Amino acid sequence: MFQRTFANIVSTGLVALAAATLHAQEMNGFDLRGALIPAGQIDAGGPARDGIPSIDKPRFLPAERATYMRADDQVLGLVRNNVARAYPVRILNWHEVVNDRFDNDAVTLTFCPLCGTGVAFDGRVDGRALSFGVSGLLYNNDVLMYDRQTQSLWSQLLGQAISGPMKGQHLRVLPLTHTTWADWRKNHPATVILSTDTGATRAYERDPYAGYERSAEVIFPMAFRSSGFHPKERVLGVQLGTLTKAYPFVELGKTSGAVLDRLGDTALTIRFDRAASRATVHAKDGKQLPATVSYWFAWYGFHPETEIFRAN
Repeated sequence: MFQRTFANIVSTGLVALAAATLHAQEMNGFDLRGALIPAGQIDAGGPARDGIPSIDKPRFLPAERATYMRADDQVLGLVRNNVARAYPVRILNWHEVVNDRFDNDAVTLTFCPLCGTGVAFDGRVDGRALSFGVSGLLYNNDVLMYDRQTQSLWSQLLGQAISGPMKGQHLRVLPLTHTTWADWRKNHPATVILSTDTGATRAYERDPYAGYERSAEVIFPMAFRSSGFHPKERVLGVQLGTLTKAYPFVELGKTSGAVLDRLGDTALTIRFDRAASRATVHAKDGKQLPATVSYWFAWYGFHPETEIFRAN
């Protein structure tokens, strides 16, 4: 059964959705006129703008001091400027956006619990560093962020501003690894990890979305739906230009763990670890490429023309 918190999210979202249709051109204080996405396809998730607080001053601990972590806890792992950092999903469930810095590089780490998607972005656009908050709005069940500098709305899975002065601009996606804490720590022994000292009081030991991942339920409308896999089947989604391909974990689990493939003219290697439920994509030289682990319904909703990997 879903926890009461999840039931509250559903009921609150439906009430907010009904109210939002009356003011479709302005939601949560954002002007949607001229948006790249029809305003009628943008949903109010329930919380107001910044009702889900971003983490703007992240604090990190050495791995050995992270006593709040279990070995099988999910983390998003990022390596930048030779620094490895882990961001626990149990914290991201409550915040969704972390504005971080690696030396002088602005990096925004995002997570959408409804889509199971973690995406890291270079926080600079045209040399200007942006910081992001949670708008309280959704498109295709996916979080819409906003930048505080221009109040533009950004789609996480599109990586694009869909309204405001930045409309049409894109954020550069960075390679990110969705895996277990034990697996990340094993491969990156010098890693640090995001602390629960976030400046907010949240029950980080509790999952507000417990049961959601096993359910076939999708809360908000989707532009496209597919019955090819369980809606919450995890897939590794790869995009190169206009070409996309989904690698379902259930199919990767039938392989040796290393898949040689091509997307267009590009040779790829997919590496899959069944124990850690980790899937990453690499170029011919072994370099990890940007990709997105997501629920199947979310990937297909944004990429209905996607290719799909099937194990022989």
